[in-house]
Amino acid sequence: MSDIIKLLPDAVANQIAAGEVIQRPSSAVKELLENAIDAEATNIQLFIKDAGRTLVQVIDNGKGMSETDARMCFERHATSKINEASDLWAIRTMGFRGEALASIAAIARVELKTRNNQSTLGTEIVMEGSQLIEQKQCNCAKGTNIQIKSLFYNTPARRNFLKNDSIEKGHILQELFRVALAYPAIAFSFTNNTELTYQFDKANLKQRISAVFGSAYSQRLVPVEEKTDMVSISGYVVKPEFSKKRRGEQYFFVNNRFIRSSYFNHAVENAFEELISTDLVPGYFLYLEIDPAQIDVNVHPTKTEIKFQDEKYIYQILRAAIKRALGRFNITPTLDFEQETGLGSMIFPKDRPIVAPTTTYNPDFNPFHGQQTASRLHTNLTGRINPAHWEKLFDAPTQPEKATLQPTQLPTTETPQAIGMPWHSSENMPETQKVMQLQRRYILTPVKSGLMLIDQQRAHERILFEGFFKKFESKKLSSQHLLFPENITLSEPDAALLREILEHVRAFGFAIDVLGKNTFVVGAVPHEVVENEGLQTMMEGILENYRLNLNDQQTDIATNMARSMARRLAIKSDKTLTDTEMMHLINTLFTCQIPEISPSGKPVLIIVPMNDLTARFK
Repeated sequence: MSDIIKLLPDAVANQIAAGEVIQRPSSAVKELLENAIDAEATNIQLFIKDAGRTLVQVIDNGKGMSETDARMCFERHATSKINEASDLWAIRTMGFRGEALASIAAIARVELKTRNNQSTLGTEIVMEGSQLIEQKQCNCAKGTNIQIKSLFYNTPARRNFLKNDSIEKGHILQELFRVALAYPAIAFSFTNNTELTYQFDKANLKQRISAVFGSAYSQRLVPVEEKTDMVSISGYVVKPEFSKKRRGEQYFFVNNRFIRSSYFNHAVENAFEELISTDLVPGYFLYLEIDPAQIDVNVHPTKTEIKFQDEKYIYQILRAAIKRALGRFNITPTLDFEQETGLGSMIFPKDRPIVAPTTTYNPDFNPFHGQQTASRLHTNLTGRINPAHWEKLFDAPTQPEKATLQPTQLPTTETPQAIGMPWHSSENMPETQKVMQLQRRYILTPVKSGLMLIDQQRAHERILFEGFFKKFESKKLSSQHLLFPENITLSEPDAALLREILEHVRAFGFAIDVLGKNTFVVGAVPHEVVENEGLQTMMEGILENYRLNLNDQQTDIATNMARSMARRLAIKSDKTLTDTEMMHLINTLFTCQIPEISPSGKPVLIIVPMNDLTARFK
């Protein structure tokens, strides 16, 4: 039998490797940007056409390459970052595998121009399908200018699997944002189809975050800072009230390298556990500095997965650092966090003298001083009595048959008791219409068959959804004009989505126009919008809900808009409602066509039958 195992040609091997390294245009952008950073560039320009299908170009002012290096960089496993295996445990550069350019040259037409400081002329190289087409000297600026044209031209199956331009552009922007956030001291620019879209000047981290995600973020960030012998943590977390349902603003960097870590993400979520609801996720921009010998970055070709030697300890330090930061800025209850000992400063010197604890007291203090006691007692009573039912302390009951709380039934303890009916009721309402709010989330009201519980947020969502949809179909949406038009500036993804659905947004009562690249001016809003609702935050919430609803393929744009606006404008679960508001909510809910189900398909109300209640007491 003849031999059947053969050594693959380099061109075929490079195409196979490219399938793992270069998965889409954004993968090529990531590799080129990282190469520019490793070349110590201070200004990096990114150009794309047709979402990277036609052109991906990166120009930097870095060190550049010699003629020999320019040709060698397209060979497999050719790199300037490491020399031997032990170097893998001391990696500080972004790249080190030597696969990217060889993989890109195997599936695209690549044109490279580069020059270093020692050369008066640069080198121009043209590669196509791993083959050298042309190499010559050229006149070019110091640094590197590399163009990738017709990506996946010889792998049509991979090209056909690419998504539409909007999605592919979003992936490219995500790679740009990650690199720009990791290196705020480097200037970046992004040009899409000859239009300059982003210009990030050299800045500090907070300024860079605001430049990427909008100027409003400067007021949403809480700084995090912690240094220990094992790891140094810095960066920002987003205030709990600005948490979102999507994981779009979660960035971990280890030694300035973007990584994904569900384990550390859990540490952040655990720190926010009692501050946000379970359907929201916190935003963060966290930077970890660790000794390279304690991590392994050679796990995956994309280099976004890292193995840590002591990840359990880092988890605890990260969680404690975030909790401490939130406490220091009065976002969580705290006990003098400013004077709390740092996590890395808990070692006491051996020669530290031992001092016995002491206490101080006021020898002239008299707890039975009449005026002071009377004042304190008066304050406690008035502070704990419910003023809405003060008359029940003095008036005799007019209906003895009712099971009401009588003054003679009050506890006889010395501690002043809060006085007030637990049921929110109105004397003018019939017995069947009495309501109670439970935990500022549910409305309880008796019905003939038992007890009905209503989720106040979902009920309001159903009311708003049907109201928006009916008005949209009848073209009778009303608006309230603002006294002064207000400008809002959105992130690039949000601005692109808003421009896409702008006509539908106007159809729901917004008077909104494009003012600039990512800036819009709002002159009127639907009358359902409350006065203290921030337009910037409201529009971001509507667009976020709209994206979440896109997973439902059967939802049209109008229905999606109605659901998104209802979700954003509905009263939240933590809001206290008056009797009148609760009764109005219940009465309006039962005028809806489908009062039992929320627009997202979840139950609005449940009824506990009397038989079940009776069985509970047996």
